Amino acid sequence: MITLDRLVNVLGGYGVRLCGRPEARSAVLRSVAMPDATDRHVTGDLLLAVGASSPAEAVRWAAAAQATAVLVRPPEGGGAEQDAAALGDRHGVAVLLADPAVSWSQLAGVVYGLVLESRETASGRGPTDLFALADSLADVIGGAVTIEDRHSRVLAYSRSQQAGDPARLATILGRRVPERLRERLQRRGVFARLAATDEPVFVAADDEQGLTGRMAVAVRAGRELLGSVWVSCAAPLTGERLRALADGARVVALHLLRSRASADLERQVESDLVGRLLEGGADAATSASRLGLAPRAMRVVAVRAFTPDDRHAALLLAFEQATTGFGWSRPGRSALLGDTLYTLLPGEEAEAARQWVRDLQAELPAPVRVAAGIGAPAEVTDLPAGRQEADECLALHEGAGAGGGLGSGLGAGLGAGLGSVPPAYDESWDEILLLRLRAAARGGRTPARGPVSTLRRHDTLHGTRFVATLRAWLESQGDLAWTAERLDVHPNTVRNRLRKMNELTPLDLDDPRQRLAMTIMLAASGDDDRP
Repeated sequence: MITLDRLVNVLGGYGVRLCGRPEARSAVLRSVAMPDATDRHVTGDLLLAVGASSPAEAVRWAAAAQATAVLVRPPEGGGAEQDAAALGDRHGVAVLLADPAVSWSQLAGVVYGLVLESRETASGRGPTDLFALADSLADVIGGAVTIEDRHSRVLAYSRSQQAGDPARLATILGRRVPERLRERLQRRGVFARLAATDEPVFVAADDEQGLTGRMAVAVRAGRELLGSVWVSCAAPLTGERLRALADGARVVALHLLRSRASADLERQVESDLVGRLLEGGADAATSASRLGLAPRAMRVVAVRAFTPDDRHAALLLAFEQATTGFGWSRPGRSALLGDTLYTLLPGEEAEAARQWVRDLQAELPAPVRVAAGIGAPAEVTDLPAGRQEADECLALHEGAGAGGGLGSGLGAGLGAGLGSVPPAYDESWDEILLLRLRAAARGGRTPARGPVSTLRRHDTLHGTRFVATLRAWLESQGDLAWTAERLDVHPNTVRNRLRKMNELTPLDLDDPRQRLAMTIMLAASGDDDRP
């Protein structure tokens, strides 16, 4: 079963919007109907108003069919939304207005798939029929076929090896078009033409890339590019073969729409449940059970994805990849909350979580980079704390310049040596503590006066190195020789500095509590004065 609310959320991606009657969102939809001139008694929870000349006519049909909601494509030009809402309120029918650019066949495929079938989901079961469709196209056209998404990742391919070549083999084995070939096609304007036209595009042979020739056509839903179909051929297709390719692209669009719609629904359900677990609540065990998570320790992984030009698209790509595949075979469950992807991974080993991050990075397009943080092992009821730990480790990784593009100015010493390895809280708690202290210092929650502040002001005014000397002495646990070695000065210089420092402000270095307080102040203030 599906509620109108969930249907609206999914169809919203295709330009469908609900006009008025927000109270109808909780209504359960169990059946779909379409007008039929030979049957005056058509009934259904959702009416597809195919052939309606206006929203008013569609609402009248829906009322006669005792429908909860009606889906209608208004005429081009707009202006129908207010009238549709008023009509719907008058007749007790929720009106869904569709984008006129999306065909009825595509809308019907999505709606029937969601309400009646719920099959072919990319997140749970996979669009297996795409392989059969690729085989059928290959038989009709007489060339090897691959079906790709808009990021050149392989969705399906034909068994046929007619006109197969090294580029096709590399694409299938790597599950995406090799980067060198993709760059070559980009330079030749192939992707730009696919984005701009529905007409098939011929790609000439390229011996250097192992490409014998291709005919490609865009797969589109309304104005949105969903992917493309590629056929191996030495010369441009013509006649029946060309028409078969164009018709095949329209069928592929229907498959991808139904697959994505169901996948979006499952992702939403998964994301909602993961969000509840991360926020905490009395039903944590129930939510974990619905997600198929065993009652065992797990780690929270927080991920941010980015490209030099765009963070949002990269993050959506990461979420899509994290939630793609058979639900029971995926190791984790994920949610997209704000600008962060959170994944719950069963198991206690930090290295397993790091491998998951590496696998995610490998599946994303080359320009996309990720930064990640890993919480300590946590039981279901402790996952909110695990989320905070993962967030702090993510900030630590970003501060270390993960991926070469996310430095946050926390200082070169913070996270030193981490490189591209995502930190885990139980292994990096000391760095996290320093991060918290520095955040407190930036928020003005540390004393503005005291020995450390006094010495720092003196250094600024007079060019002395008193703070660096105090830090080195404390870290050397009062060993003058070691302190002098770290500062590259004579031990007598250290003695003289300590004496002058004590004249400026009472240091009381014999008091362990004072030494601890000064150590904390220095840690919170950063590493700029580190020797």
